[in-house]
Amino acid sequence: MGTKAVKVQKLRRRFGGIGDLVTELAKFGTVGSIAFLVDIGVYNALRFTVMEAHPIGAKVVSVFVATVFSWIGSRHWTFKHKTTRPPAREFVWFATINAGGLLIAAVCLYVSHYVLGFTSKLDDNISGNVIGLILGTAFRYLMYKFLLYRMPARRIASSEEPVESLD
Repeated sequence: MGTKAVKVQKLRRRFGGIGDLVTELAKFGTVGSIAFLVDIGVYNALRFTVMEAHPIGAKVVSVFVATVFSWIGSRHWTFKHKTTRPPAREFVWFATINAGGLLIAAVCLYVSHYVLGFTSKLDDNISGNVIGLILGTAFRYLMYKFLLYRMPARRIASSEEPVESLD
């Protein structure tokens, strides 16, 4: 192997992970953004039609539909190179992690509204839908990456060799 090829391999080993991380974060953000739109769309479609008198039920259905969409996008696109569990088991873990993200947002809202006394609708939106969403999203990404979609040991051992592309 020539000197140039050796230098390229060293650069890939050193900085290749950064490009992979940026790509993974972009995919995660894309899937999450679309899931957010699915949640809002399904909720409003139900709320203004067949579940007009049932806002909580409409929200439960919309979150379930958005979670299924997000899981499919994560499994088959964002983390497709790390999928190792049977689909049913993976979905249960995925839903559990999503519930943890929801709990984080709810705690942010609770603390802001009931402990700190910020009770306006704007305050509630900032604490639950901005701060809670950011913290919950960070939690979900880290749990997906390091728990649910962690690379199996046999693939980590073989990752020392240069990889052209994960896609």
